Amino acid sequence: MPAPASPPASPPPEPAPASVTAWRPPVPGVVEVFHARFTEYAYPMHVHDAWTLLIVDSGAVRYDLDRHEHGTPDDTVTLLPPHVPHNGEPATAEGFRKRVLYLDSSRLGDDLIGAAVDRPDLRDPLLRRRVGQVHSALVRPGDELEAESRLTLVGERLREHLESREPPAPRRPDPVLARRLRELLDARVADGLTLAEAGAELSAHPAHLVRAFSTAYGIPPHQYLTSRRVGRARRLLLEGRPPSDVAAAAGFYDQAHLTRHFRRLVGVTPGRYRSAERP
Repeated sequence: MPAPASPPASPPPEPAPASVTAWRPPVPGVVEVFHARFTEYAYPMHVHDAWTLLIVDSGAVRYDLDRHEHGTPDDTVTLLPPHVPHNGEPATAEGFRKRVLYLDSSRLGDDLIGAAVDRPDLRDPLLRRRVGQVHSALVRPGDELEAESRLTLVGERLREHLESREPPAPRRPDPVLARRLRELLDARVADGLTLAEAGAELSAHPAHLVRAFSTAYGIPPHQYLTSRRVGRARRLLLEGRPPSDVAAAAGFYDQAHLTRHFRRLVGVTPGRYRSAERP
């Protein structure tokens, strides 16, 4: 009796299709945000005219920079300097998922290119977390000040890695500068402002502004501004104005932006807050 025929072998699973999302946010110094998922695609040798700040969320990337091979496990922040050729390809069959910020020289100067060539992969959990927080803020319309604040601290930590192996000197509190920034934010609750604008008006580096304010008041500038906007929204809602009008009047990007922060700080949506019955 002939042996039963073996079932046909299952075809290998199809690789996940490549996916790419790219945009340019209204955040000073950010040339492009690039989120991608690749399984098979390999980048040829190429250059950028901007700094490439890369984190890998799954998988790993293998690349060559200045004739040396490197890799990007998911606990690493990779910083590729401008004008220096590099390539890239998946290090495993599963491919990789990455998030990239392309930054201009206002964030990192060309004087750091040599150090970045020598040390492109930085194992720094705090830096890795902060870069992820920048991306989280960038995908939320209206949270550009938060993204700018967090990116300022990322740039400062990157420079500490590249400029010296010495531990940074302790930073002194600056309550006068913190108060001046608070007054500026109070005057611009609805209109808002960027850290670059605040730095120019107060003659201070944006990173020093963030640290001075956070030290003095316990929260960063973007969080303070958001809480002031929510406070203004509460008053306008109690005056009977609809949430759609309140969002713009209080300085939010749109009603969804208002609802997200209002619910986080008050515990209910603006609509429920406005319609709540009096005791």
